[in-house]
Amino acid sequence: MRPKGVTNHIGRIHIPDLPLTNDTEFEAMVESIGPDLFGAVDRVMTCQPDHLIMAMSIPTFWGGKAGSERFEARLAARFGGPVTVGSRACSDALAMFPEVKRIGILTPYQPVGDSHVAGYFTDHGYTVAAVHSLMRPSEVQIAHATEKDIRDGLKALADQGVDAVVQAGTDLAVTDIADEAERWLGIPVIAINSALYWRALRRSGIPDQCEGRGPLLARF
Repeated sequence: MRPKGVTNHIGRIHIPDLPLTNDTEFEAMVESIGPDLFGAVDRVMTCQPDHLIMAMSIPTFWGGKAGSERFEARLAARFGGPVTVGSRACSDALAMFPEVKRIGILTPYQPVGDSHVAGYFTDHGYTVAAVHSLMRPSEVQIAHATEKDIRDGLKALADQGVDAVVQAGTDLAVTDIADEAERWLGIPVIAINSALYWRALRRSGIPDQCEGRGPLLARF
């Protein structure tokens, strides 16, 4: 997705590979993100970036719209510049499709995580018609969800008569599938990683478009 002239620099947030088999374990994982969050921001700031992307999604949905705004403000204060978080990127992406009212959500989470993601979009005025969770058993195992898992989840959501599908969980490999899925299903499919990069580029004044990574980068 990176246009010519743009460079990407990564600061990794260290968390243990915790099990995610129930709500209690999921909440413990969310808590584990906090201790190294600002450390990761400080490390990536050493290259003096122009824009910060928070490429881990669940903390950005936690607490709905109000919680997301507080989290984004904390990051921006630490970074000292413009920040893009997954929740805001997805709601901005949906705003590009004014006909969308009913959405389906694909996640790798447990029910407690799904409820925060759904609550965020409800707070923005969308009707969440369905949530399909792949319920991955650990942090690392999120990345091991297969293309079939993802494809079947997208189809299950589309079968609920939604106007669009939004995917949360940045470790799910949906970016490459979203472009094809829009054609199969006939509705927008918003992959969170595409939304993050799209919003960061556009807020940085970079209008470059690319094909094959979903509707945002191709058309807006």
